[in-house]
Amino acid sequence: MGARDTIRTAVRHVVPPAGLTRALAVQAMVYAVGNGLFQAGSAVFFTRALGLSAAQVGLGLSIAAGVSLLGTVPLGGLTDRYGPQRVWLVGLVLDAALFAAYPFVGGFAGFLAVVVALAAVDAASGVARQVYSINALPPAERVTAMAYQRSSLNVGFGLGAVISGLVLAVDTIAAYRGMVWFIAAVFLVTALFVRRLPRLPQAARTAEPMSRLAVLRDRPFMAVSLLSGLLTAHQTLYLTVMPLWILTHTDAPKTVIAGLVLLNTVLIVLLQVRASRGADTAPGAARASRRGALLIALFCLVLPISGVTRGTLTLVVLVAAATLLIVAELVESAGTWGLTATLPPAAHRGAYVGAFRLGTQLQYLIAPAGLTALGVTTGGWGWFPTAAVFALVGVALVPVVAWAGRTPRLGAPAPAPAPEETVTPVP
Repeated sequence: MGARDTIRTAVRHVVPPAGLTRALAVQAMVYAVGNGLFQAGSAVFFTRALGLSAAQVGLGLSIAAGVSLLGTVPLGGLTDRYGPQRVWLVGLVLDAALFAAYPFVGGFAGFLAVVVALAAVDAASGVARQVYSINALPPAERVTAMAYQRSSLNVGFGLGAVISGLVLAVDTIAAYRGMVWFIAAVFLVTALFVRRLPRLPQAARTAEPMSRLAVLRDRPFMAVSLLSGLLTAHQTLYLTVMPLWILTHTDAPKTVIAGLVLLNTVLIVLLQVRASRGADTAPGAARASRRGALLIALFCLVLPISGVTRGTLTLVVLVAAATLLIVAELVESAGTWGLTATLPPAAHRGAYVGAFRLGTQLQYLIAPAGLTALGVTTGGWGWFPTAAVFALVGVALVPVVAWAGRTPRLGAPAPAPAPEETVTPVP
């Protein structure tokens, strides 16, 4: 293969094909510009522009996380009732309104009201966004389309981080207010993109009605949700635990942390679509998730070596460990998309996708403290039981997914599954 063919292949795995897949990827990138900007600049905005203490910010965000955890299943059911595109669109408009209100927040109570409202809106619109992608595309294209969206999201996050750097350099109250108003405008632009996406046909109600919390009784599916959710701890490992390990247990310079974050972004943009191959069926998705779990376990065995090396060898070990974790993230993400695209019944996909996200929400509550305690505060030996936990999760996932595949979903028609909904791609 010549250089020109290599470049074409690389571009093909980064630039989505024309049509609905590209339209979804473009809106994802636009949305991520605002999201990435706020993630990078929110801490300073809360303390400088709103005058909150670090303790108040932490408490408010923790309460919002609790609301998101409790609301993800019932709010996900809104998608089944009103349709994913409508819920997604309303969510973006509400996001824009809430961000526009941020500069007028007075004190902790106002801040808490906004962050809790944002958490509730994001719980609903996050499910709707994913369900739209699943419903609007043929089964063979769903996982690949989500991979293109994630690649585009990382491009948007990077652009948002660059803009945040400019805001932080200016460091004035006016700049921070302008930042959140700019984010509000970005969400409104995203809403326009979503409004122009093809409308989905109304699905026939062939399934039995069920309450929004009934999905929690689907034990095989909830087992898959919890196991898969635990694997999303790769985010905590990469962005929190590994940097703390580098700072406290290695002789590597602090700047290596920024370099590893950049490496993560670049590899996800370049390789996410390739890594999604084979994850468009439930068994294939389960195998991808298992590979991701075993790679996380291997990362947990390689990273501690950097605590006993010196100089260049430390950097080599850190890059090797980070690469293992990035590849784990790539294949695990593809596995997650495959499971959410294949296991939930079409008529109750919103409730089921919301329930699937419950595992990830639980991980957000336990992983930061738990993994930091095991990996960092133990001095290093805690990485070995951590590796064992991830390996066991990976081994368990394949039979648990098979169990879920053999078990009819709650409210699903019998014996034949509900037909899939598709739309004609955008020309």
